Amino acid sequence: MKRIPKGMAGKGAALAATLLAGTLAQAQDKPGKLGFKDTPILPGGQWHVHDPDRPAPTVVTPAASPGGAPSDAIILFDGKSLDAWRGERGPWTLDKGAMTIPPRAKSGGENNLISKQEFGDVQLHLEFRSPNPPTKSSQDRGNSGIWFMQRYEVQILDGYQNATYADGAVGAVYAWKPPLVNPSRKPGEWQSYDIVFERPRFASNGSLMRPAYVTVLLNGVLVQNHQAMLGTTKWRSIGQYQAHGDTAPIQLQDHDSPVSFRNIWVRPLPQEAIAQDLKGDGR
Repeated sequence: MKRIPKGMAGKGAALAATLLAGTLAQAQDKPGKLGFKDTPILPGGQWHVHDPDRPAPTVVTPAASPGGAPSDAIILFDGKSLDAWRGERGPWTLDKGAMTIPPRAKSGGENNLISKQEFGDVQLHLEFRSPNPPTKSSQDRGNSGIWFMQRYEVQILDGYQNATYADGAVGAVYAWKPPLVNPSRKPGEWQSYDIVFERPRFASNGSLMRPAYVTVLLNGVLVQNHQAMLGTTKWRSIGQYQAHGDTAPIQLQDHDSPVSFRNIWVRPLPQEAIAQDLKGDGR
């Protein structure tokens, strides 16, 4: 038996350990090799950590410019057509790539705009513009609103140097939660909303299992962070839930102010985006 020179035994063992560690690291990065099923099982009991059999994310092509619609979006308004909408008293005005709430003298009364398609959990992008110059103040200045499922409102208002009650400010969950900050642009400038809305969940007996939640970015600034909603939006009242279906239209409010809109698109969200904190029947 050949002797290992004094001082080399330790080096040889260290080298062997290094080579073994490298081999195992490579095996863990290659499907079908050693190590994948030796990792712990993740919560839910279906997948191991780093499991190669776990489905890869669906490929979505992002827009070429910020605010543009990704490849899996549903376009609700592209500046060319109002076909995705119906007005309660007729169409809104379409001009130069924007649609505007018409005067009530023309429409004959409140004329909310309602999407023909129904949605539940969604990501929504919308751009709006308050009239310039402003002619009124507080809630009568650039007022509109986004009503998810025709029930749950995120407020639209001219918020630039325009004092009003906090839970009616632009970015508010109307009649409930003021925005975290007020990042409003000046009247006449286009502003953007990016909103994630999670519909409420109801049990088979109609009881509420989980409220609606909303996350809102106004002009790229977070103003509502996974905020629970109290129920159907009401003026001067506290919202309450009443069981309803899983989908309903999106509604843009006519509050008798000529607010304009452009570039509206939505992405219906998969169950995986919502179900992490749902239990039992809620899944």
